[in-house]
Amino acid sequence: MAGLRWVTLPDAERDAFLEPGGTGVLSFTTENDEPPASLPVSYGYATDDGAFYFRLSFPPESNKSDRIDDPVSFVVAEETDDGWRSVVATGSLEELAGHPYDSSAVQRMWAVDIPTVDIFDRPRDEIEFADFRLIPTSVTGRKSAPE
Repeated sequence: MAGLRWVTLPDAERDAFLEPGGTGVLSFTTENDEPPASLPVSYGYATDDGAFYFRLSFPPESNKSDRIDDPVSFVVAEETDDGWRSVVATGSLEELAGHPYDSSAVQRMWAVDIPTVDIFDRPRDEIEFADFRLIPTSVTGRKSAPE
């Protein structure tokens, strides 16, 4: 990757990149020198508040529920004919189950598009899902520098 150059992704380009929703990697912090617990997830993004929305599964054999309160980083990256771009957001997840139906958080969750990806070894109706949002404490975006 010699010669890899990048520039900051302007906020408007970042929002346009993220707004349709898609997939990325959500990583949870771990103890001491353990690697982060990372998993691919689908997400939705709301440009008006800059929050990411997730519908996370909790299969019985998963330890995801043990990590849900830990700080997270979320990465979205894409390679196109025009070059690459990426966004990294950090913060904590907030479960939306306790929010009232008419709260802005729940309304935004329903308004964003979260792609459905079937990666499960059992029917979806047998898997527990919960809705979360990430209001980032930091967001950085980069794209490849023009030639």
